[in-house]
Amino acid sequence: MKAAVLVIVALGLLLAAVAAWLLHRRNALGWTPDYVRGRLRRRLPRHGLIDVMFCFVDHYEPRWRRADHETEVRRVQRWVEDYPRLCRGHVDADGCAPKHSFFYPEEEYRPEHIDRLASLCTAGYGEIEVHLHHDADTSEGLRAKLRRFTRVLHEQHGALARHPDGDRLAWGFIHGNWALDNARPDGRWCGVNDELRVLAAEGCYADFTLPSAPDPCQTRWVNRIYYAEDDPMRPRSHERGTPVRVGGRPTGDLMIVQGPLGWDWQDRRVGVLPRLENADIRSAQAPTPARVDRWIRTAVGIEGRPEWVFVKIHTHGTQEGDMDTLLGEPVDAMFRHLEERYNDGRRFRLHYVSAREMYNIIKAGEAGLRDNPGLYRDWQIPRPPLLAL
Repeated sequence: MKAAVLVIVALGLLLAAVAAWLLHRRNALGWTPDYVRGRLRRRLPRHGLIDVMFCFVDHYEPRWRRADHETEVRRVQRWVEDYPRLCRGHVDADGCAPKHSFFYPEEEYRPEHIDRLASLCTAGYGEIEVHLHHDADTSEGLRAKLRRFTRVLHEQHGALARHPDGDRLAWGFIHGNWALDNARPDGRWCGVNDELRVLAAEGCYADFTLPSAPDPCQTRWVNRIYYAEDDPMRPRSHERGTPVRVGGRPTGDLMIVQGPLGWDWQDRRVGVLPRLENADIRSAQAPTPARVDRWIRTAVGIEGRPEWVFVKIHTHGTQEGDMDTLLGEPVDAMFRHLEERYNDGRRFRLHYVSAREMYNIIKAGEAGLRDNPGLYRDWQIPRPPLLAL
């Protein structure tokens, strides 16, 4: 009997050690506790209609790996040609085609690429937002980059709208290398501790960087939509914040819109260890129906409106090894599954939304609006000029 007990204890200790090793290796010790709390706290409503807002954001980098101009052009052209074909026949409950939010890097700006993407947007297939890679930067340097780039996107391409107050351009943001608010432990790929304040002051309505796991920039809070308050003297001010809730008010400096993150116990490594689910779409991480179901069950949303579910997935769309997945059968099958299972009009209603539209629907829910969230796509931030033609 004692020997059996010792064996059980030894196995338990071994499993605990393996789990700790896995969490450490995947930089997950910080966020797993909040993931577990969320799994216990958040559930899809058991009855009634559930609205699913589905948003696909893209760290869209034509110059990935310092490609030559010919390669850049070829990458952009494939999206212009293949994405409309991929979306043909796919519509949501509002009659909208799938929408791709192209977060374009400031440091890779070429007017011809933006013009080509704008043609997709005017056809109803997406919108253009702001992406930035920088290193050892300053608040003043960041501000200058953002002002220059957003002005070009608005004035030369009609890609950005103005805030309702009319004083600033309005845009969503994704941070290159995941290092929002100087989040990397080694201090690389940012340098600006007051980045949230700078972004908000220059017109950013929300950040869409997260999740970034297994990168060490991943925050402790996961699967949430919240306001982060900047501490200009310290990095990683978006580690936690104030949840967006029905009847609440904006607090802090910037809204953080996270995509689903967790552990996949159905697809285990060596039959034992769960795989990381970080809402990333690549050839090695195809968007299978099982993944789609997990994203929706994660139930990312605003407090007080559990029947509105926000699913934000991401990719790096110009990498050749992944484009057959992103522009081919795997994503086509993802759209089919969404439309067949989550758009029956009784239990689920599907809405393909851009990052801007997702933000507007979040704000409408915060203000207490109900009914069909598809009515609120332009509720606060208007359509950019290229979509208003």
